[in-house]
Formats: sequence, structure tokens, C-alpha cells
Amino acid sequence: MTVRVPAYTAAQVRAAERPLLDAGQPLMRRAASALAGVIRERLTDAASPRVLVIAGSGDNGGDALFAASELGAGVAVDVLAVGSRVHQDGLAAALGAGARQVSVDAAAAAASGYTVVVDGILGIGTSPDPALRGAARDAVARLLDTMGDGMPRRTVAVDLPSGLQPDTGVADDVVLPAAMTMTFGAVKAGLVIGRGPDLCGELVLVDLGLGPGLADEEPAGEASVTRILEA
Repeated sequence: MTVRVPAYTAAQVRAAERPLLDAGQPLMRRAASALAGVIRERLTDAASPRVLVIAGSGDNGGDALFAASELGAGVAVDVLAVGSRVHQDGLAAALGAGARQVSVDAAAAAASGYTVVVDGILGIGTSPDPALRGAARDAVARLLDTMGDGMPRRTVAVDLPSGLQPDTGVADDVVLPAAMTMTFGAVKAGLVIGRGPDLCGELVLVDLGLGPGLADEEPAGEASVTRILEA
């Protein structure tokens, strides 16, 4: 069963988030808890669950790292930081919960053993040219080469697949195709046009209470989501 919901541009979503952030709403932690819950669902049948979190510099990396900190005992978590910096509080939380930080060589060598790969590299703050660059591009290219057709079955994208332009759905070939995309606050327009539908997999919306901020906005499109989770 799917639910039809509106899709919005990145600018519309950021504007709707701003009053909540200014009021001190912990949107990142709420999003991370919802993300952790869905990751745990995908680990239930694994005898020795193992998760790779690929974290970029921004809020998506923070979402992924805080989610990693909530996965609980019995889940081995590797963190691959690919940005020019890392969300320090999120990294501290993940490492404090038992995660270990790994190099791209170690992640590529272990790639076939990961039950879930969490793509937290880029979000809606990306530039008009969404292409991954530098260490992030190298890491994704290595994983795609190593895992091949197995990658789309394992990847959970945080908000949107990294490298997908959030408004236009433009992307090049160095993007991790997702089995599931958990999009926060509202569906981004780029998930339903261009390459978005081919890359995002199952689409799950996490409701962060942006409804009032989006009430007067004209949607940029419409999307089908399999679930709406309250966070």
C-alpha cells in the first residue's frame, strides 16, 4: 500500500524547518531515531548484523551517525567519514556506542559482509551540480565496483541518495542506488523526477512537523511513499 504526498523543493523544506530549529526542536535527533528504527528492521534476519555508515560533512552525516549510536548491542558498526570534516557530536555518539572508524580500503575489503550500508554523505544542501567529489566520490566508486549488483539491496539513503540533485533529479553514475530512502520532513522533488525514481528505491517519509511551514507553499510535485513515520 502506498500513500500519495506532495513533494517540495529544497528551499521550501529548509524554510519550513527554520522556525522549528530556531525554537530548539531537535530535528536531527528525531530523524536519527526514526532512521535507526528502520535500519534495525532490516537487520532482524542477519545472524551477525554489520552496518557501514558513510558520513559526509553536513547534517546528513550527523543523522547517520546518531542513528548508528542507537542501533544497540549486537550490531557491528563501521564508520567511514568522507567529508572535509565530520559531525563531531554524532561521531562521538557513534564511537561511544561501540562503532569503529575505518578507512576506505578497510570498508571496500569488508564490503560483501555489510548487511546494511547507510548513505549519509550529502543532503539538500548540495550545489546545483550534485556530483560527488573527492574522498566521497572515490569511496562510492570503490564500493560500487566491489559490491556491484549487491549494493542496491543493502543501501539505505539518508534523506536522498547522495549525488542526486534534490530539485531536479539529476545525477551521474557515481551514486549508491538505494533499497530504501528515508526522507525527512517532506519528500524532495528530485526523488520523483529525473533519475530519482531509479535511485531511491522504497520511499519512506519521516514526519518532523513541517506541515504548518509548508501549508502555503505550492508543491513541486507528488510522490508515493510506502510509509509515513512520526518522529
